[in-house]
Amino acid sequence: MSGRAFADTNILIYAASDPADPAKSEQARVALSVTHVISVQVLNEFVNVTRKKLRQDWTAVNAALNAIEATGIEILPLTYDLHLAARQISQVHHLRIYDACIVAAALEAGCETLWSEDLQAGRTFGGLTVRNPFEDL
Repeated sequence: MSGRAFADTNILIYAASDPADPAKSEQARVALSVTHVISVQVLNEFVNVTRKKLRQDWTAVNAALNAIEATGIEILPLTYDLHLAARQISQVHHLRIYDACIVAAALEAGCETLWSEDLQAGRTFGGLTVRNPFEDL
């Protein structure tokens, strides 16, 4: 794979946890190993899911976030301009605003690939293509 890649929250969740499906966890780790960019929103969603759904304590959540941040991955901030771009993407492409924020951040970062289980694999947004690392599982 060439070009820059962005990871949606679900990729981080599967990579950082030990789910019932170890093959999915391994595929998420592979996708994350070729990911260049995430956004602060991805980190916020990661905290929300790991705390509420997976019921992890703050020690485990912070350890996972510290490990992600220690990889040197680029982390895009949330900005008003990103919000405006996401609103436009949401309206035009009929996406939930949170998904549109992910797409907008990936586009702003100049990514060619968006790793996501939630968005339709193969869908394109300009030069950005959604890829599901779990398709073949």
